[in-house]
Amino acid sequence: MIIAVDAVGGDFYPESPVKGAIEASKEHRDLNIILLGPEETVKRELDKYEHDSQRIHVKHAPQVIEMDEQPAQAVKTKRDSSIVVGLGMLKAGKCEGFVSAGNTGALLAASTFLLGKLEGVLRPAIAATYPTVKGFRLLMDAGANLEVRPEMYYQFAQMGSIYVEHVMGIENPKVGLLNVGEEDEKGTDDLKEAFDLLSDLDNFVGNLEGRDILPAKADVFVCDGLVGNLLLKLGESIPENMVQFIAKGIKTLELSSEEAEKVVKVLKVSLSQFNYENVGGVPFLGVNGVSLVGHGGSSPKAMKNMVLNAVKCVEHNVNDKIIASLK
Repeated sequence: MIIAVDAVGGDFYPESPVKGAIEASKEHRDLNIILLGPEETVKRELDKYEHDSQRIHVKHAPQVIEMDEQPAQAVKTKRDSSIVVGLGMLKAGKCEGFVSAGNTGALLAASTFLLGKLEGVLRPAIAATYPTVKGFRLLMDAGANLEVRPEMYYQFAQMGSIYVEHVMGIENPKVGLLNVGEEDEKGTDDLKEAFDLLSDLDNFVGNLEGRDILPAKADVFVCDGLVGNLLLKLGESIPENMVQFIAKGIKTLELSSEEAEKVVKVLKVSLSQFNYENVGGVPFLGVNGVSLVGHGGSSPKAMKNMVLNAVKCVEHNVNDKIIASLK
């Protein structure tokens, strides 16, 4: 199996993508890696680490799409960028998956334009993992579609269920529709119609509210991209702000240094659920290929796990299962 890795994507390139790709290749012996980026830059970084030169290769892609560039324009003008070249290889069948911690908008635009949509898919979606007391669960959509038609909610539920079961390993995943109340008649006309469509699914548990996410009352939370992205960014802010809340509490209660140290240890263990590194990256479900995006600040560990997630998508034929579920 061949996975292409954007070696110049994210805030810490080329170190994080290169080290992460090497670690992934060590964990999966049948995995071959193609690192994309300016050849000299990537090879210079690759030579710092022990690696299997028979299984890790460099593909020259001289242009870099920076994090602050306008996505559509960057994809159109930088045809020799790591993102465009990598997805072109995926389209041509020269690799089975592509991963990047680079510009999310550019990767989504390029994935949709170059790979196209899977048969039957109305709109691809960003499938984001979200921490809960039971572990990570899935949020669909997390930013690709700000306006969603009822039929799209239904497809998000189908695609998300397949990913959760086969990649995240959650059997018989439950689907919930995020709404302003639990009652069947709640929400806009589109949400009411979406509720009716989703009711045909055996794994649909009904309308859910924001307070139902952390207790994991569903495994796939379906929403539009505006709501999903707001929730995702809120979740990302929780660890940093909880540290400040706890620090104020320690000061107010005048805890001893030993007591404070114990509180900090408990806090670190509790907030480990929010560590994106354990997931690595998330897929654009609905595009005709395996394309994953990671956090801009991805560490080598996060990049490794993103590559391994791409491997799981390929091994479990996620896209074939999505097509079959929508027929």
